[in-house]
Amino acid sequence: MLTNLPPGIIAGFLLTVALTFFLFVNAAKNKASTALIFFIWLVITGILSFNDVFQKTDSFPPRLMIAMAPPLVLIIVLLTTKPGTRFTDSLSLSKLTLVHIVRLPVEIILFLLASHKLVPELMTFTGRNFDIVSGLTAPVVYFLCFRDHTLKHKKILLAWNFICLGLLLNIVVNALLSAPFPIQRFAFDQPNVAVLYFPFTWLPCFIVVLVLFSQLAAIRQLLRLKQ
Repeated sequence: MLTNLPPGIIAGFLLTVALTFFLFVNAAKNKASTALIFFIWLVITGILSFNDVFQKTDSFPPRLMIAMAPPLVLIIVLLTTKPGTRFTDSLSLSKLTLVHIVRLPVEIILFLLASHKLVPELMTFTGRNFDIVSGLTAPVVYFLCFRDHTLKHKKILLAWNFICLGLLLNIVVNALLSAPFPIQRFAFDQPNVAVLYFPFTWLPCFIVVLVLFSQLAAIRQLLRLKQ
C-alpha cells in the first residue's frame, strides 16, 4: 500500500470505486447477485493487491494483466452467449450512461497521482488522456437523450458511446505501455506504478472493465433498436 500518499487521494479513489459499484448495480435488474459478484471480485483482487502480488512485473504476462483476464473473458461471455446477452440486454440503457460519470473523478485522481510521481503525465488530461471529456459529457448526454425517461436522439447517444469507447481504449493502451512490464514503450522516466499497489489496482481490475462493458452493452442495445 502507498503509505506516503495524502489520505484524501486514497479516500477519493475508494469513493470512486464505490460510485462505480453503485451506478452499475443500479443499472442491473438482479441487483443483489450483481452486487455479490462485484463484492467477491473486489475482495479477491484487494487481498492480492494488499499483499503486493502485482508488484512483480518482470514475468510475462504480468500478474496484473492476468488479474484483468477474468473480467475481460466475462465481458466476452456476456456479449456472445444467450444467457450473457439476456443479462446485457436487460441493463438499463439510461443508467448505463450514468456509469460514465465516474470517469471524471478518475481523471482527477490520475492527475493527483501524477503530481506524486506515481503515473506519467501522459496518462492525465494534460498529456495524452482525453477521457475527462467522457465524464464531463455523461450527465449532459443523459439529460439530452433520456428526458421524460424515454430514449431520444438515438444517433447522438450511439455516436457518443463510440467516441467515448475510443477515448477509453486510448488511455488503456497508453497505461499498459507505460507500466513497468516487459511490453513497456513509454514513460521510462516515470512509469505507471500506482496500479500495482492497493487500492489503485481496482482501477484496471474493476473500474476500467466495468466502464468498458457499460460502453459495449450500450452500443449493443442501441444497434439492436429499431430506428
